[in-house]
Amino acid sequence: MTHQILHGDCLFVLREIPDDHINLVYLDPPFFTQSKQSLKSKTMREYSFTDTWESMERYIEFLRERLYEMRRVMKDESTIFFHCDRNASHHIRVLLDDIFGYKRFLSEIIWTYRRWSNTSRSLLGSHQTIFMYSKTANYTFNEIFQDYSETTNLDQILQRRERNKHGKSVYVTDSEGRIVLNGPKKGVPLTDTWEIPFLNPKARERCGYPTQKPLQLLERIIQLATNENDLVLDPFCGSGTTLVAAKLLHRNFIGIDSSIEAVELSRQRVQNPIRSESKLLEAGREAYRNLPDDVIQILRESPVKFVQRNSGIDAIHNFFVGGKPVVLRVQRSGEDLTEAAKKLQQAGRKKDAAMLLLIRTEQDKRQHTFLDVFPADVHVIDSLALSVQSSIENLLQTELSEFAKGNA
Repeated sequence: MTHQILHGDCLFVLREIPDDHINLVYLDPPFFTQSKQSLKSKTMREYSFTDTWESMERYIEFLRERLYEMRRVMKDESTIFFHCDRNASHHIRVLLDDIFGYKRFLSEIIWTYRRWSNTSRSLLGSHQTIFMYSKTANYTFNEIFQDYSETTNLDQILQRRERNKHGKSVYVTDSEGRIVLNGPKKGVPLTDTWEIPFLNPKARERCGYPTQKPLQLLERIIQLATNENDLVLDPFCGSGTTLVAAKLLHRNFIGIDSSIEAVELSRQRVQNPIRSESKLLEAGREAYRNLPDDVIQILRESPVKFVQRNSGIDAIHNFFVGGKPVVLRVQRSGEDLTEAAKKLQQAGRKKDAAMLLLIRTEQDKRQHTFLDVFPADVHVIDSLALSVQSSIENLLQTELSEFAKGNA
């Protein structure tokens, strides 16, 4: 087995690697951010590297020299995955076309994730780009399938389709007009847009390296383009995520980095691989939708942001009071109003809420005792349906009373 983590500039280390030797190259080099990248680990050790350049031309020349060496060491059946962001992706695409040939371009993979802050006057960045190129037309590619969309119907899954004489896609039928089935289905082929969560700050695999990528991202790349015992190269290995993924998937690997701290960190991680499982990927985004449909329906017309993962708060109003949030909760079917108010009060106090609004959906029919103290800071508002129901009942009661007086 080849498990090597080497210290040095990859330009010079690559020159020691024979021609036609590597099955997969993944590189996550500096992004031309023109800043120093730094972060501290849980043990307060700081990892950093400088990503500043004299010019875009100097940055591209830096990459060009090293990419020529990477192409040389790649086998004919190998592929290269170049990870970048919007700072220089357009320049890098031209560079890769120049070195590998535009016909060897395979995919522009968009890795998308959720972000929660934006300090610049622009759209919030929530993706990075990975260019996939091959050395030759005869490259390794293991097709990966995903589950069907929730909107896919049974016919689309089971029945065979073909183009009719007008070029329209139709279901195939036999000579007697019966539907022809398409046989066992593997799912939907993997697309070039990958939704993989960014590493949570509390994720177990977090090691404190400033540009650490999720292990699941690298595992997918390695599964896609290599087989067991193939050799994976990461010439800017950083925290070693590529190497950990390769080891877990029974591949050989060579990692290179110019930082001795990064090399030491990579060796530590390879010795003790830790994978953070993504609940989002396992269960799907809909699994985090905890609010009942009737609660969403009641709050839908209000200017609020829904809260899916809190037992006491259902939404936050867009209007803040004194810089503090106004939080809302909807009474559940069969739920005691006082208990609902206490849940809202407890959750609201933790968030330093300026106002607590409880929407009542049912008339309170429970017999209360002196122990039932309703929270004084919770404001109760009747839902539209309850308000209409109460108004109708009051009108009917008034009409009955007038009718009774007239017949007295």
